[in-house]
Amino acid sequence: MTEDIMDAPPGIGSKRHHLVWYELFECARRGHHLEGTDAARVRGTDAILVKDFGDGLRWHRCLRCDAWLPVRPAAHPAREFPPERADIDIPLRGKPLRDRYVLRLIALDRLVHFLVLGVLSIAVLGFAHERRRLSAPFYRTMDLLQNGVGGPTGRSGRGMLGELSKAFTARSSTLWAVGLVVGAYALLEGIEAIGLWLAKRWAEYLTFVATTVLLVPEIYELAEGRITPTKILTLAINVAISFYLLSAKRLFGLRGGGKAEAAEKARDTSWEALERVLPGP
Repeated sequence: MTEDIMDAPPGIGSKRHHLVWYELFECARRGHHLEGTDAARVRGTDAILVKDFGDGLRWHRCLRCDAWLPVRPAAHPAREFPPERADIDIPLRGKPLRDRYVLRLIALDRLVHFLVLGVLSIAVLGFAHERRRLSAPFYRTMDLLQNGVGGPTGRSGRGMLGELSKAFTARSSTLWAVGLVVGAYALLEGIEAIGLWLAKRWAEYLTFVATTVLLVPEIYELAEGRITPTKILTLAINVAISFYLLSAKRLFGLRGGGKAEAAEKARDTSWEALERVLPGP
């Protein structure tokens, strides 16, 4: 195999086992992952990383997207030879890299939930604390609206004014409870966002449980006829997230569980994977 590697001209392998869109995007964002650019000499055993044809350029292989790039040898080498395999951390590629992007997309969704719910919790708690002081100007405003445009006010009002009136007549303990519950849920969403961004396994389980629990009231509201485009979109997103986490991430032992996922990662992010995608002649 080493002879085939040395004889093959640099290029992109024609036998990729997966599309390279995620790898190319990651390399465009962070730069190519090259090893041995600071080496003085290149050995035959380094051909999987770099090739030297003696024309003043060395062709280095990106360990993420498999592209070969011409690089001039270092004027002041920092090492004799390129690093050994044991000293190289292979970057994410293939399905593990795709999963990282999907998890971070879900994390951004959870971050939006955290911000919205956090602001709502602060607003409810602030209202509960200042309700007595705000009640007098609120009812004066409602009276002005009543005298100006007519229509119901107070408990019998509808729309936003009616909801605000209900908030002013609600028990303080109820408002504090609602604010604390919303705040706790916002904190949960924030923890999910951080864990998913860091690709933690516990965050995948936490997100799956929290998302599937919310499917029950969402489906109930739609079944009761309270259908809006926003509710339908929210339900579709949560169903997609739950299905992805359960199936693609193999939660609760599904499709082999964590062991199968680790084997899948080793298949795409390992030296064996790099050897399978060697450039052809």
